[in-house]
Amino acid sequence: MKFYIVDAFSEELFGGNPAGVVILPEGRDFPSPETMLKTAAELRYSETAFIMPLDDDRFNIRYFTPTDEVDLCGHATIASFRALLDAGLITQDYEYKAVTLAGEITVSVKDGIVMMSMAEPQHISTISDAVELDRLYEIMGSEYDASTGLLPMIISTGLPDIMMPVANTEELNNLSPNMNALSDLSKHYGVTGVHAFCIDGEEIHARNFAPLYGIDEEAATGTANGALTHYLHINNLITAPAHLRIIQGEAMGRPSVVVTSLQYSPGPSIEAENPLPPEIHVGGSSRILAKGEINI
Repeated sequence: MKFYIVDAFSEELFGGNPAGVVILPEGRDFPSPETMLKTAAELRYSETAFIMPLDDDRFNIRYFTPTDEVDLCGHATIASFRALLDAGLITQDYEYKAVTLAGEITVSVKDGIVMMSMAEPQHISTISDAVELDRLYEIMGSEYDASTGLLPMIISTGLPDIMMPVANTEELNNLSPNMNALSDLSKHYGVTGVHAFCIDGEEIHARNFAPLYGIDEEAATGTANGALTHYLHINNLITAPAHLRIIQGEAMGRPSVVVTSLQYSPGPSIEAENPLPPEIHVGGSSRILAKGEINI
C-alpha cells in the first residue's frame, strides 16, 4: 500500500500539521480497525487517514488518532487529497467526494490548494454560567475576560469543539491546560476538545487542545477552524461572503495557515424568509515530506 507523510496547512516543509496517509490498492477493503489503530499509534501523528478508492471521483476515508477512530479530520483530509494528487489518482481543477463517518463532503483541488466543505454548522450550546466559565478557563490556565464581549460556545461543522475566546495573543500563548482535567471536561460536554482563539487586528490566531483523543495540542485543525468561522458569523464578527486566514501552531513551532470561506449557495434560498445558513469551506496548502510503501 502507498504511504505518505504530508504537512497539511503549510507552504513549507516542517510547518503545518503532519498526517499519515495510506492509500489502499483498488479493490482492497480497509484493514481491520485494530490494525488501522495500531498503525496510527505506531506512526504517532495526531491523525492517520486510510483511503479506499470507490471510483474516479469518490473516496472512502477513515481517520485514526493514536487512541481512537474519529468521524472526520480536516488536516488529514487536506493531506489525503494532496497524496491522491501525487499518486495520479486525481487531477487539478476538479471536485471530488470524500465519504466519511461524518457524511459525504465535497473536496476541490485548484492551484495546489485543497478546499473541503464542512458539514452544516451547528451551534450546540453556549457556556454562560459563571461557575462553568470559571471551571473552563481555570482548566485552560487562564481567566474569563468579559471585556471581549464573547462567550464560549460549542460549535460543530463535523466535530463538536468548544470555541473559547481570549483577549489577545499573549493570553493565547500563555495557555497551559491541565490535560487530565480537560479530558474530563471534554467528556462532560461531549466535545473533541477546546479551540482557543483571539482576534488581533485583521488576523485570527488559534490553538487547539484535544487530550481526550490523545492530542495534547494540534498545529492545524480544519474542522475546528470551520466551527470558528461559524462562531464568528453568529456573533456578528463577519458576514458572508467572507474569506479568513487563521494562524495556528505558533506555540508549537509549526506555524500553520488555515484558509476558510463563508458563502451562500447561489439560488433562491438566499432570498427566502428562512434562508439556509452559509456554507463553510476549509483548506490550504500542503507539502509531502515522505512517501513509500507500508506493509500492512
